Amino acid sequence: MVSKTNSNAARLHRHARVRSKITGTAERPRLDVFRSNSHIYAQLIDDVKGVTLAAAASNEKDFGASGGNCEGARKVGKLIAERAKKKKISEVVFDRGGYIYHGRVKELAEGAREGGLKF
Repeated sequence: MVSKTNSNAARLHRHARVRSKITGTAERPRLDVFRSNSHIYAQLIDDVKGVTLAAAASNEKDFGASGGNCEGARKVGKLIAERAKKKKISEVVFDRGGYIYHGRVKELAEGAREGGLKF
């Protein structure tokens, strides 16, 4: 009998492999992405101290767009870039969270680049 692979377990395995190679610092934090079916989330994380420096999500109170499409993901990218500028952060390490760099993850990254983040 053929068993179906658990796609989330495979994603977590890919994420762990990538995380073993990249870390965020206070000068260059890690831009972490989490994607659900209906929303998308982004965080700037300092792995040395273990703190979140800034966060943005599509389920915030006055977001005004859907997080389940590319337009909402791009808006979240611009929002996280704006919040990073307030904290005087210009360079980040992009962590796609084990997701394919395609669709909403790509749009979030491009929105963050449009907002002024470098990675």
